[in-house]
Amino acid sequence: MFSSLSNFKVSSSHQPPFFTNPSIELFPSDSNAGTSDELYNASPHAPTSSVEDDLPTGNALDNFEPSSSSSSVSPIDSTNELVVPSSSHPTWVRNPPNYLPMQDELQALENSRTWDLVDLPAEKSLISCKWVYKIKTRSDGSGKRYKARLVAKGFTQEYGIDYEETFAQVARFTSVRSLLAIAAMRRWKLFQMDVKNAFLNGDLEEEVYMKPPPGFNHPPSKVCRLRRVLYGLKQSPRAWYVKFSTTVSEFGFTSSPHDTTLFIRKTAQGMVLLLLYVDDIIITRDDVIGLEVTSSDDVYLLSQVKYASDLISKAKLNDGKSVSTPLEPNVKLTPMDGSPLSDPTRYRQLAGSLVYLTMTRPDIEYTVHIVSQFMAAPRSTHYAAILHIIHYVKGTLFHGLHFSTNSSPVLRAYSDAD
Repeated sequence: MFSSLSNFKVSSSHQPPFFTNPSIELFPSDSNAGTSDELYNASPHAPTSSVEDDLPTGNALDNFEPSSSSSSVSPIDSTNELVVPSSSHPTWVRNPPNYLPMQDELQALENSRTWDLVDLPAEKSLISCKWVYKIKTRSDGSGKRYKARLVAKGFTQEYGIDYEETFAQVARFTSVRSLLAIAAMRRWKLFQMDVKNAFLNGDLEEEVYMKPPPGFNHPPSKVCRLRRVLYGLKQSPRAWYVKFSTTVSEFGFTSSPHDTTLFIRKTAQGMVLLLLYVDDIIITRDDVIGLEVTSSDDVYLLSQVKYASDLISKAKLNDGKSVSTPLEPNVKLTPMDGSPLSDPTRYRQLAGSLVYLTMTRPDIEYTVHIVSQFMAAPRSTHYAAILHIIHYVKGTLFHGLHFSTNSSPVLRAYSDAD
């Protein structure tokens, strides 16, 4: 099942891979863009723009005309003039053709009626929000585009007041692999779709008030009463999952008892399988012509070459040597090995990235499981083990999961002596 992409015949399709998570881009490709955690204050007025899948080229401001709203309840006010962002913004945001992502985001918020402008009731608290910017590419590094996201500061929410339940289902990697194996065995086609502004579809049950966002012109003393969940709220992932599962159930889908993010619809014409991973959806069925994965005549190959390359760059190991094993022989890590790390953040980031990589790299799964046990208090020897795994990934960059149409549907399990 596990094979190398270097010996794999690639199809002529130029379509993007069937399984990507473009909303979670780990490593920006533009050094001027800053990090996704940085906060930049937007201009004091809210522009509007039509929402497009890709950013427009040229200076779209030449033909910009603000729209008006006739709603009796004050939703997002779209009657403001455009003001160029200040020098505190990233370089690409200050370039007029490129700060349209902020307009797109505000327009999406308006289209979904995310909030109403109201007076703050007595004894009600306010949460804040911020702009987060990102440069996104496809999984192969092509197709650079700019994105702006308005994010609520959910860490200021109070349990029992601003939120209750927060748990949301996410597809297991084993479910992804199983779905691909079934599709390969039965020669089903696969395609992928990404739900734009997915969380804005979720309904907010709690009464939450938010300060108007940076770059949004609003009447004095008015605040935002949220009608929809906003990115950053603690209950956002759960609200989106509830909305999605409720909607697809109306079309005859039922969730699997083994993984509730896998939805199945059986009819006289055939069966449809739908797997939800946050806001990405993989769909397959016996007679659907969709996106091709990397494939040859009788096999599919699932890999994460660019993701692994970005991880190597993040660890600054581009010039490092590769190793032949994920972990040094006879090494046993314990909680007290080595000296404590002054800042465990980098360790946790690299470990989390490796966990995501195990979706297509079961050869590192056990070793990643070991180093993940020390997230709370990592030490120098644990960090060295993390780097060793990445050195191994560097030498096996083009490895991935190999699914054959000749695979047997019989499930086989393996274990060691104990």
